[in-house]
Amino acid sequence: WLKDELKPRQDVVDLISEAIEEPPSSALGEGGVIRQGFSEELDSLRLASKSAKQYLANLERQEREKTGIKSLKVGFNKVFGYYIEVSKPNLSQVPEQYIRKQTLVGGERFFTPELKEYESLILNARDRISELESDIFHRVCRQVATASERILAVANTLANIDVFSSLAEVAVRYSYVRPKLTTDNEIVITQGRHPVVERSLIDTSFVANDTYLSNDDAQLIVLTGPNMSGKSTYLRQVALIVLLAQIGSFVPADSATIGVVDRIFTR
Repeated sequence: WLKDELKPRQDVVDLISEAIEEPPSSALGEGGVIRQGFSEELDSLRLASKSAKQYLANLERQEREKTGIKSLKVGFNKVFGYYIEVSKPNLSQVPEQYIRKQTLVGGERFFTPELKEYESLILNARDRISELESDIFHRVCRQVATASERILAVANTLANIDVFSSLAEVAVRYSYVRPKLTTDNEIVITQGRHPVVERSLIDTSFVANDTYLSNDDAQLIVLTGPNMSGKSTYLRQVALIVLLAQIGSFVPADSATIGVVDRIFTR
């Protein structure tokens, strides 16, 4: 029956593979979520933004060579945008085409018409990339959502397979046995073990214990011992063995006969 439920939607897989980067950016709208080639408009904007950024990366070197001002810097802030910064000792070397933008204590900031043009190109492209990428992503999500029922069915089937294979693997690896489930009023466990505690011991082996409980003649066990002697572990291991048996798992014991129970009390 599990095989019958494994009906993957190849069209959804193909859509996600074509549309979404692997791995995608952690933040939507930064240009790293939608895959290159999925949207021609988005690709064009990315190329324009990249070219403009490359121009600005080269601008500082070019302007230093043109003006002879070795300390010239090209920078950016959110208030003034892109600018060319020149220190006070070098203001006499500033070309005429530089337009003053801001005066500082140690110098002045300028821009040029060309710099302003590239600034506008970068900022507009960035805003449009963010808007377009978000729009494309949500459109893809809506398309995927139309197949949500079948996707969830496949996910549920895979979850079942994961549980069953894990129970099978641990049973083989740690010598679990198949319990016998009955409608009797007895719990009979021979050499039962706590499935978690026995795997956590390093320098010693787990001490297995028998259990016999019956509604007829053994409804109660009086369990005594000093602190840290394993009383709580014993209680939990019986409960876990009963639970594992009733969900269809093998159990950590030499043998186990479990009468069906409808509740487990914990403290």
